Amino acid sequence: MAALTIATAIATATAGAETIVDMTSYGLRPDTRGNMSPRLTKALADISRRYKGKGAVTLKFAPGRYSFHPKGSHVKELYISNHDQTNPKQVAFWIEGIDSLRIDGNGADFIFHGTMLPVAVSGSTHVTLRDFHIDFENPHIAQATIVKSDSTGIEFEVAPWVKAGHDKNGFFTTGEGWTERQRSGIAFEPETRRVVYRTADLYLPLDSVVPTGPRRYFAPRWRNRAMLPGMIVAMRSWARPTPGIFLADCTDIRISNVKVHYAQGMGLLAQMCRDITLEGFEVALRGDSDPRYFTTQADATHFSGCKGHISSTGGLYEGMMDDAINVHGTYLKVVGREGARTLRARYMHGQSYGFRWGEPGDTVQPIDAPVMEPYGNPLVIASIRPADTPDIAGVKDFDITFTTDIDTAITAAGGRFGLENLTWSPSVTFADNTVRNNRARGSLFSTPRRVVAERNLFDHTSGTAILLCGDCMGWYETGACRDVTIRNNRFINALTSLYQFTEAVISIYPEIHRLQDQKGYFHGGKSYPGIVIEDNTFDTFDAPLLYAKSTDGLIFRRNTITHNADYAPFHHNRFAIKLQHCRSVEITDNSAPSTLSMIVE
Repeated sequence: MAALTIATAIATATAGAETIVDMTSYGLRPDTRGNMSPRLTKALADISRRYKGKGAVTLKFAPGRYSFHPKGSHVKELYISNHDQTNPKQVAFWIEGIDSLRIDGNGADFIFHGTMLPVAVSGSTHVTLRDFHIDFENPHIAQATIVKSDSTGIEFEVAPWVKAGHDKNGFFTTGEGWTERQRSGIAFEPETRRVVYRTADLYLPLDSVVPTGPRRYFAPRWRNRAMLPGMIVAMRSWARPTPGIFLADCTDIRISNVKVHYAQGMGLLAQMCRDITLEGFEVALRGDSDPRYFTTQADATHFSGCKGHISSTGGLYEGMMDDAINVHGTYLKVVGREGARTLRARYMHGQSYGFRWGEPGDTVQPIDAPVMEPYGNPLVIASIRPADTPDIAGVKDFDITFTTDIDTAITAAGGRFGLENLTWSPSVTFADNTVRNNRARGSLFSTPRRVVAERNLFDHTSGTAILLCGDCMGWYETGACRDVTIRNNRFINALTSLYQFTEAVISIYPEIHRLQDQKGYFHGGKSYPGIVIEDNTFDTFDAPLLYAKSTDGLIFRRNTITHNADYAPFHHNRFAIKLQHCRSVEITDNSAPSTLSMIVE
């Protein structure tokens, strides 16, 4: 350790108030065969000890390739929103409790092995991540090419990097410390890399495969006429243990020119953070020569229970298995009551629990979940504590005491009531991004604060391009959108497949179980700007452009619509505009080959 200390002292420099650390002084040198995890773990611990509280620090990596394995990485129990709550996690870059840190990769390739969390930043402020790549040597998604497809089954060949086998339970793939059995798949066109028309999530019955040659297998129970020789299938399980980058309880995080090429969960997951800026962030392939067709197992970027402002500009999001961006909070369900001011409330979804939900002073709105309406006046938290665990880690139930009495009707009876934390809801800018060739949806926003989505290209997003949601009965993702502007975007052939909530190119689809009993409206509102969709270009093969449910205040104006014959129309919604339980709607000055068909229910 003494030698390490001397080397480090030599390899640091001070530029003004900033300390620059050359990471080669810790033995982190590129283009070697060694596992860099032990050296990185020791280096980050030493740097934290030396420089915490002493001003800005930049960690500089030399360009090149670095390999990180689970052995020697930082081991940590972490509960990550919208991921599998399997613990502990093996973390390569563990940053905790730091102020004013920058990691400058100089274009470095950080290559991970096994099941790892590449980068985690917790309880830190003013952190910048810039100019590096995140990738895995052997992704858990197995890529295969269709060789033959007929009434007897499908023969496929796995890609050269896939380590595959079969046993009495069928087909499986392996890697360092992991085994996967693929149950689902997404099919891509080999030339365009687009999701194959009308295929959505493929069912993969691979339990009776027979090997037919090197890397080749025949699956007699897999029969699908849409699968043609040459098509590429990304075979996957539904496991999502870790994102590429995890941010928790942080303030002022900037990520610039970072590229995530694969992650076993989402590309980036941020929870309970304030003010996050993404500049040129990518969840993308390695260019046209990349033999892979997929990127992340789930969303490219996901923001759960954040506040302040989220900005994502100049990004590229492609090949992921879910949305490019999802911004939401989490509804808790009321499961108990004690006295006039205390409720017990619970995280309900199996992939979202174990982390902070709020703090004293936060404003909370009770929700009547079956009709998705506010119930009573907002409340202010006086105290909040875990009810089923000694601390926050792993918590599902909270005892929340408010500063004023709670309406007497709010109880656990019938599972009727939820709680929304209005304080932890961000404003969003999503601009100048490209979203293409992915599963499910392009973007999803569920926040009451201002959202601007502008100058983006949504190119063959497979499902809906933009979704405004809200759900207190299934995903438990808050909340109502009050001020959304969608302008100057281009939408090309969305809705080539159907997924959840994909009713139109732009789908305003809160999950309301008893819409007929709803007295008000979920999105918008008389005292809010509402939802404005203007000056966009829709180039589409099918009918549905806009679907809106339970919205008060909606403008669809000056949009240009063109129709193409790239695919045969098939969507069950045959109207350009479909409105259910909406009011204060303006549809004006749109340009289309014919009058836009519309239905109002």
